[in-house]
Amino acid sequence: MTYNFDPDKWYDNEFFIIQTKLKTGEITPIEFDKESEILDKKHEELWKRLDGTYQISPDNEKKRNNFKNQCQVNPKLLKSDN
Repeated sequence: MTYNFDPDKWYDNEFFIIQTKLKTGEITPIEFDKESEILDKKHEELWKRLDGTYQISPDNEKKRNNFKNQCQVNPKLLKSDN
């Protein structure tokens, strides 16, 4: 599976919004620091999730094997109505 999501671009856009809020007086410097810290943590969490590899759990593998065995007994399961 491929992702078209760019965490760095997302971060830049979100940080721009926070900077704009500070420049327009919508938030205080203390609020800016808090929002920036939250944004940094979210950015780090995004990268952790996107950098991981998908792992097939033993339960999924067991289900797949059960289905394969059923197909050997009943080949109609493999046919599609399309």
